Amino acid sequence: MSRRAKPDKRIIQPDARYQSVMVSFFVHRMMQRGKKSVALRLMYDALDMVKEKTGKEPMEVLDAALKNVGPVMEVKPRRVGGATYQVPMEVPASRRSTLAMRWIIDASRSRAGKSFAEKLATELMDAANNTGSAVKKREETHKMAEANRAFSHYRM
Repeated sequence: MSRRAKPDKRIIQPDARYQSVMVSFFVHRMMQRGKKSVALRLMYDALDMVKEKTGKEPMEVLDAALKNVGPVMEVKPRRVGGATYQVPMEVPASRRSTLAMRWIIDASRSRAGKSFAEKLATELMDAANNTGSAVKKREETHKMAEANRAFSHYRM
């Protein structure tokens, strides 16, 4: 019962250094005013810092961070007879990774001081260790879904 045709999913090329589509997605989300080379350099700098500080493979840390931050449930508003209910819904995989990236980037931007690469590196390491603001955001989202479980029979 969708209202209009869904656009085709675009195929994103993997990045040059890690051959990872996730890194490309991340760079696209970080990019401001179309400055892709700046975003790419910041991402690589952050991943280098992660490797330096943890001694682990940066891609493992990135994957762990995205897995820890990605929400499983979220609430969506649903109108039923004049009242709007917050209905808990399961989050599809694509939206889960999108939200995880968005929250990590927002949390990095809101950190104090230092360069963005450093802020992103620390936020990624925190997220991989299940701490930090991005993880807190996921917890809040889950709490909202849990609190509104009574309306789960209004699923779309």
